[in-house]
Amino acid sequence: MTSLKNKHGLAEIKALENLLDTCKLDLSAVDEIWPNLFIGNVAVAQNKSTLKKMGITHILNAAHSKQGSIGDQSYYGEEFVYCGIPAEDSSKFDLSVHFKPASDFIHKALKKKNGKVLVHCIMGVSRSSTLVLAYLMLYHRLTLRSAIQKVIRRRAIYPNRNFLSLLLELDTQLQRKRMLCPIL
Repeated sequence: MTSLKNKHGLAEIKALENLLDTCKLDLSAVDEIWPNLFIGNVAVAQNKSTLKKMGITHILNAAHSKQGSIGDQSYYGEEFVYCGIPAEDSSKFDLSVHFKPASDFIHKALKKKNGKVLVHCIMGVSRSSTLVLAYLMLYHRLTLRSAIQKVIRRRAIYPNRNFLSLLLELDTQLQRKRMLCPIL
């Protein structure tokens, strides 16, 4: 039974990878993928003057404490609100434990007057995009496929297979909850 489930999971992951492959955009340093919500790379995140010009107020670092990713509240000072998640872009890391806290951080920031959020990791492709997809699913009631379709219209992303699997699990949980209670 488990091998069937695994094959089914792999087929679903492959279908999502095929969807991600339809993105024809080149990877850029930063992109606004939802009103006032940006995904970017570490170079943008560490350039405080660029962040100010963009009007960024909040920074969610999905590669906190990783080599090449300086950043904490003391680095950003009073000008930005910082949240760091020490995620690894690996096949073993459980990023799902951060879906809700990261989504809450993004949501609260966007509710503030003039709130603008940069979510980044090193490249702005896997960890950061996974957290943004989870946010769109949790706070905007999008399915995983819909969330991916929205994001790839504005940015080239490619969450790793482990992260896609965790997002599929979240999608299944949310769909189940909404079937049982449509107002959720």
